[in-house]
Amino acid sequence: MSRASETKIHPSSVIEEGAQIGQGVEVGPFCHIGANVSLADGVQLKSHVVVSGKTRIGEDTVVFPFACIGEIPQDLKFKGEETELEIGARNRIREHVTMNTGTEGGGGVTRVGDDGLFMAGCHVAHDAQVGDRVIIVNNAALAGHCVIEDDVIIGGLSGVHQWVRIGQGAIIGAVTMVTNDVIPYGLVQAPRGQLDGLNLVGLKRRGVARSDITALRAAIQMLAQGEGTFQDRARRLGEETESDYVRQIVDFVTAASDRSFLTPGAS
Repeated sequence: MSRASETKIHPSSVIEEGAQIGQGVEVGPFCHIGANVSLADGVQLKSHVVVSGKTRIGEDTVVFPFACIGEIPQDLKFKGEETELEIGARNRIREHVTMNTGTEGGGGVTRVGDDGLFMAGCHVAHDAQVGDRVIIVNNAALAGHCVIEDDVIIGGLSGVHQWVRIGQGAIIGAVTMVTNDVIPYGLVQAPRGQLDGLNLVGLKRRGVARSDITALRAAIQMLAQGEGTFQDRARRLGEETESDYVRQIVDFVTAASDRSFLTPGAS
């Protein structure tokens, strides 16, 4: 995309000494940028945006009015230690979004990948790790330490419990509380979050082959109805499958986690 090389700072905005401002950055009226902030080339802050803490925002990201980016965690264990927020390139961060820095106990860094859309009023808490092309819809919230993999969509007014992992390509329906890990490409809906099959629409939009979708359907059935524990079924599935997509689910289920899983047909 084309980008103006001239940096534009509105005279009503405050940029503290030490802040790093790249080429072609635009800072609109009544913004406040802290001393430890770094804005890469082409970043736009529309107006009334606060960027504080040790925060880096990647190139061509646009932040809309009244967003508060890089403030301290909403965690009573936080004692003022220096932690960070890293935001990647080409994100769209809409009105009233909040994103916090990390905590010492959680690794010290909250990370957001590239090409995400964070709609009005959503929240990304301390130490969350958010992948690329993630969409978080209006007023949804990620609690601390969540891991959200690439291409996930989280519906409006939903909440994701702390330490939960959501696998690549999964979709969370609106007004859903997610308290356990979600397998890649899963579809979760209902107020208390039930795994209700696959994100078929997302798979088809990505051009996933019919054979892989068929393999994923069979995998969901085996995970729901096979013998043994959920992890046992997943390991057995891993021994039998030739699909890379199914293998991704197996690797996700057998990886270390602090949470249990939303399982097919169970809440």
